[in-house]
Amino acid sequence: MVVMARLSRPERPDLVFEEEDLPYEEEIMRNPFSVKCWLRYIEFKQGAPKPRLNQLYERALKLLPCSYKLWYRYLKARRAQVKHRCVTDPAYEDVNNCHERAFVFMHKMPRLWLDYCQFLMDQGRVTHTRRTFDRALRALPITQHSRIWPLYLRFLRSHPLPETAVRGYRRFLKLSPESAEEYIEYLKSSDRLDEAAQRLATVVNDERFVSKAGKSNYQLWHELCDLISQNPDKVQSLNVDAIIRGGLTRFTDQLGKLWCSLADYYIRSGHFEKARDVYEEAIRTVMTVRDFTQVFDSYAQFEESMIAAKMETTSELGREEEDDVDLELRLARFEQLIGRRPLLLNSVLLRQNPHHVHEWHKRVALHQGRPREIINTYTEAVQTVDPFKATGKPHTLWVAFAKFYEDNGQLDDARVILEKATKVNFKQVDDLASVWCECGELELRHENYDQALRLLRKATALPARRAEYFDGSEPVQNRVYKSLKVWSMLADLEESLGTFQSTKAVYDRILDLRIATPQIVINYAMFLEEHKYFEESFKAYERGISLFKWPNVSDIWSTYLSKFIARYGGRKLERARDLFEQALDGCPPKYAKTLYLLYAQLEEEWGLARHAMAVYERATRAVEPAQQYDMFNIYIKRAAEIYGVTHTRGIYQKAIEVLSDEHAREMCLRFADMECKLGEIDRARAIYSFCSQICDPRTTGAFWQTWKDFEVRHGNEDTIREMLRIRRSVQATYNTQVNFMASQMLKVSGSATGTVSDLAPGQSGMDDMKLLEQRAEQLAAEAERDQPPRAQSKILFVRSDASREELAELAQQANPEEIELGEDEEEDEMDLEPNEVRLEQQSVPAAVFGSLKDD
Repeated sequence: MVVMARLSRPERPDLVFEEEDLPYEEEIMRNPFSVKCWLRYIEFKQGAPKPRLNQLYERALKLLPCSYKLWYRYLKARRAQVKHRCVTDPAYEDVNNCHERAFVFMHKMPRLWLDYCQFLMDQGRVTHTRRTFDRALRALPITQHSRIWPLYLRFLRSHPLPETAVRGYRRFLKLSPESAEEYIEYLKSSDRLDEAAQRLATVVNDERFVSKAGKSNYQLWHELCDLISQNPDKVQSLNVDAIIRGGLTRFTDQLGKLWCSLADYYIRSGHFEKARDVYEEAIRTVMTVRDFTQVFDSYAQFEESMIAAKMETTSELGREEEDDVDLELRLARFEQLIGRRPLLLNSVLLRQNPHHVHEWHKRVALHQGRPREIINTYTEAVQTVDPFKATGKPHTLWVAFAKFYEDNGQLDDARVILEKATKVNFKQVDDLASVWCECGELELRHENYDQALRLLRKATALPARRAEYFDGSEPVQNRVYKSLKVWSMLADLEESLGTFQSTKAVYDRILDLRIATPQIVINYAMFLEEHKYFEESFKAYERGISLFKWPNVSDIWSTYLSKFIARYGGRKLERARDLFEQALDGCPPKYAKTLYLLYAQLEEEWGLARHAMAVYERATRAVEPAQQYDMFNIYIKRAAEIYGVTHTRGIYQKAIEVLSDEHAREMCLRFADMECKLGEIDRARAIYSFCSQICDPRTTGAFWQTWKDFEVRHGNEDTIREMLRIRRSVQATYNTQVNFMASQMLKVSGSATGTVSDLAPGQSGMDDMKLLEQRAEQLAAEAERDQPPRAQSKILFVRSDASREELAELAQQANPEEIELGEDEEEDEMDLEPNEVRLEQQSVPAAVFGSLKDD
């Protein structure tokens, strides 16, 4: 049972409370100004009817009117009470009045202002809401305005009141100018493009502006260009032409887009001729192919759209003569634009680098068939290109210019052009030399031979001030007299058109200037030889030899010696020998072989055989190691032909000592074969025995097979055993060579790198030599297993490697050294075992013992 009581206090005679409220009431009476006491009481009464809860809040706020907690909770509770009611309900007005009463004390609290403004926005009271926002901004300090403005701006954007929103945004930008992009976007959405363009222009010009969206200054500028160029009728307060042209100077890497934007502005404004002028100006000023492509494509599209619009208008309104003329004019203008594209593109490349010679030649080719344009282009090219900055050869422009006049029959003009070219200060002497040569060729083509000679003699004349060929501080006109190109052409002309003396003087002058090449020297000597001046030609060779060193002098010596021998043969043998000795003195091994062979041929034909052999012997020491084997072969062959085969023994021995193992092995085989043919079996066997020391049985099986065949034909049991003993000895020698074994074992294991300790991983403590011995035994066992089946032709005398059956089979083979015995004795021996040897006693004649018989 709930007990209701009425508080008999004079200030509130109508206050009613329940029995459960007594403790809270008593606490309040004791601490009426304690916020915590009131909050506990309010928390307890949350389930009470709304009027009683509101009454409790009012009692608390009457005593504590400056408590933010109480006001916040109270206002939140009052808003929740009317949340689901109609906005026209009088309860909303009561709640609004409650908020107004709160702001008498809480006007510095932004949270209460935000809640109140949001509450008013939900009611749809636009004017009251706007005024409340304004009151909040006036009441709060400026440091807290940033909390109010987001909701305020959202309120302004939520209603179609652009003028109100614009005024609000202008006030907001004074507080936060970095939010100008948001304002600009709103202006675009509300179709107030003129002010949007003004704001955007202000932002672009402000170097301190930092975009919240992370846009660069160029991106903002591009947006401005798009805005003002695409809306010329709505943007009236800005000078579009000046703005975009200002961007052309600031953003030089985006000229194409900016030119297209400016042209697009005039097109949308209806000024088509002005747009065409902008396009023409653009394609004549852009510096990159990319910008040119953008502008040209846009220009072509504009012309196409103009033609299409004209055709559409004509078809709708009917065709008249005036329309046909206008349409033809537009078509002709479009065709001309397309035809000009290669020339315009070439102009772009030349603006990038006006000193690019190849591009000037391409420009001339584009003007093919138009002489006036070609002449103007050549004139502009030779005036523009700086020889010291040129890419390519600048003299080709002058030469091509003169060739153009020549092809058109204007020889005098061509000569004038080339004469001017000879006075140009080129960077390289070769350029000026090419111009002089072209002058001579021009006269030769028109059969003015004397004039050609005069020009080249003028070119090679000594200047007033001489300079070295590579002295860059002097002009090329002072250095061209040392140009081999000009002198070579002059020498050719003198040989064809001049006299012997003039030609000889030219060649002598070339040698005096020390600009000759080995080919020039040879040509000079051949020229003298053709005119029967043999000694003079040899002098020319001598002069050339004094100018050059090895290896450049190689061709001169070869030609000189060949010509000298062909001329004198053996009549001046000592002089020829001196020449060969001079040539061989200091000759590199690479070029010595040819000279030695030529020297030896001279001695064989005209000198002494022993001298020839001495030359061959010197050659084997002087040539490169790779040529020594061939040189020894030639030496041996010539010695055998001249002195006989026996004379080659010493040569073979020398070759075996000098050559590498591979070639020495080949020489040994040939040496042994020669001794065999001479019947010197013991010599041949000794050679085989010597050669065996450099023949590993595992890699040089052919040598051991050759020796084995030799012993089968010419040896006996003892020699065979000796050969096998040597083979085993050599095998053991190679098995104990650490480097060889390591390389072989690494090769078997498939490893390209490693050490001896890598051959037995996990056994690092074991001695390396023991590892090598173990591995050698394994390799020997593998080699034994991998041996092919034994051939049928076995050696009769070797018992250790043959079984009894094999010996019995091989015993039937014929031995060339075998002694013929009687048939009876052979039959008796057939009964013996193959492994047994019969011993017989024979009587010795008495004459053998002489006087010892009696004793």
